[in-house]
Amino acid sequence: MSKVYSEALDQHLEVERHIGRIKGSEPGPCMIFFGGIHGNEPSGVFALNRVLEELKEQKVPVKGSIIALAGNLWALERSKRFDKEDLNRVWTHERVAALKDESFVPSNEDEKEQEEIFGIIKNLLETETGPFYFLDLHTTSSETIPFLTVNDSLLNRKFSQQYPAPVILGIEEYLDGPLLSYINELGYVSFGFESGQHDAIASVDNHVAFTYLSLVFSGAISAESINYDHYFESLGDLSGDFYEIYYRYAIEKDERFLMEPGFINFQKIIKNQLLAKNNGKPIKAAGNSTIFMPLYQAQGNDGFFQIRRVPAFFLRLSSLFRKLRFDRMLRFMPGVRRDPSMPGTLIVNQKIARFLAKQFLHILGYRNQTLDKTHLIIKNREMNARNEDYVHEEWYKERYITKPKQH
Repeated sequence: MSKVYSEALDQHLEVERHIGRIKGSEPGPCMIFFGGIHGNEPSGVFALNRVLEELKEQKVPVKGSIIALAGNLWALERSKRFDKEDLNRVWTHERVAALKDESFVPSNEDEKEQEEIFGIIKNLLETETGPFYFLDLHTTSSETIPFLTVNDSLLNRKFSQQYPAPVILGIEEYLDGPLLSYINELGYVSFGFESGQHDAIASVDNHVAFTYLSLVFSGAISAESINYDHYFESLGDLSGDFYEIYYRYAIEKDERFLMEPGFINFQKIIKNQLLAKNNGKPIKAAGNSTIFMPLYQAQGNDGFFQIRRVPAFFLRLSSLFRKLRFDRMLRFMPGVRRDPSMPGTLIVNQKIARFLAKQFLHILGYRNQTLDKTHLIIKNREMNARNEDYVHEEWYKERYITKPKQH
């Protein structure tokens, strides 16, 4: 049992790995929520505990299973982001392979947490019936409106467009080893929700609203069984726009990064505006843009991101191209070859295949990472999608749109 403290609520809560669990009386989805993957983000833990307690007290009919898991218990108990390794950066292919073949030997507290969480996920996938939904609750170090961070698969897009909040696509290209990238590559619906600043009371309330809406959208509970309109409206931003990340300022080891005060998520910035200092040297905006997740905490190596809105035309075009499997033509183009070690992955020689612009690869459903100065590794986001698991769900039957449904 770990004791977790919320500065926002000025409350302590004793939790185990399973914050709570509800088994419905009828078949339905398996909803798996994570709270506190980062130990300085207790909001999700308190919100999940509240929702499960309310569902039980009010005897709300549930279909399927609802499972709420605490993330880094060691770090949560100490209000630290992590011990030695960020628990949301260690789900690499190499680490997951070692966990699967049981060759992995934890060497610090964060790795012990990962090993236990991996075992729980594996067990749930073997013992529960789907469809599965994995939802990760987070907060940010700067002020923000609520938003979703989504690996850009059509499944994720289609489910996430139901929420009255902005959707940020493509963060997985800039991060090594996020938990949800591992789960996405298994083919399941999975994405993150950022509810607000770490210690704001509104962050807990937004997490509660998000959890209830997720349960309704998946069919686990009915909208009529809760105060649905209140939760839908309380998230605040009804635009539902899609954005993509196109730049990340990475902090290298032993660098002294200091963000300039006052920046908030989705704030417009202008060319040559002073954003931060690193080792005393100024970091200025290269052009007019929108800043995203500026770093205002001691731990972490993401200084800030920059984002731009994705036009509806590109969303529709990418949906059409992916359904038509237009990407199959890529491997026959000059400068492109298959990666023999990894299915669904191509290696692109940018000196030869200059025509393959990053945005074009995004339209086709590929995320990319740099292998060296001249080569990109591109991986198909749609290859492992378990569309057949969700084909009978109400949200899946809706025609693809770019705005959230108004309920």
